[in-house]
Amino acid sequence: MTKKRKLTHNTIVRALAEALKPLDYVHAFYEAGAIAFNRLDEWSDIDIYVVVDDDKVSQAFLDVEKTLNSLSQVKQKYDMSHTSWPGVFQAFYRLEKTSEFLIIDLAILTVSCPDKFLEPRIHGNAVFHFNKSERVKPPRFDEGAFLQKAQARLEQLQARFNMFNNFIQKEINRGNNLEALDLYYGLTLGTLVEALRIKHNPFHHDFKMRYVHYELPPEKVRKLEHLYFVKDEKDLQKKYAEATRWFREVMLELDLRERNQSTP
Repeated sequence: MTKKRKLTHNTIVRALAEALKPLDYVHAFYEAGAIAFNRLDEWSDIDIYVVVDDDKVSQAFLDVEKTLNSLSQVKQKYDMSHTSWPGVFQAFYRLEKTSEFLIIDLAILTVSCPDKFLEPRIHGNAVFHFNKSERVKPPRFDEGAFLQKAQARLEQLQARFNMFNNFIQKEINRGNNLEALDLYYGLTLGTLVEALRIKHNPFHHDFKMRYVHYELPPEKVRKLEHLYFVKDEKDLQKKYAEATRWFREVMLELDLRERNQSTP
């Protein structure tokens, strides 16, 4: 019995480009995600963006799904409906004839939406399969304003840490180890990771753990791995103290760097 060949990334993208390009209401079709950072591998999903007339979002989903169904039965659809970004609508698809990892992450963008995820320093270099509109292009990026926001975010992180980081110790003292562990991951380590990202790549400071292996120095990644893998309550107490010290060190380094940069 011959083994059925799986659909590939290129086959799916090419079929979508051929189907969408002739449609008058579709302005552009491009990819981002791993391919935009030149990190595509066998486990990558397909991050695709389709820019359409404002009143054609529903039609765009129908046309994309029609093309996908012509290639393979859609095994699962996860509909995000409205996202937190104005004019951006998202759904995920898993096809019957693809690798389980080759999920299609589809974003339908209205042509009037303010953010089309095209700023290279944040989203990488998008791969366009076609672009029929002057309205679909990277925005003018105000690096100074962005870095000011990152600095303001640092101040928020410091204030949050000062106010709430001892909640972990409180739950350790109570013997509530699960609550302490959850707070440790979300508050102590989450705040530490964002501070590290501001230090090493402020343009991705709010990406949480995404791309962290590529964007932080290897020794910092190994140190984070050490702190994230907690074996018991004694280990939690020890690593909570280590992470707390490290956050304070990073904030001091950032403060000193800011002072040096502002010195005439």
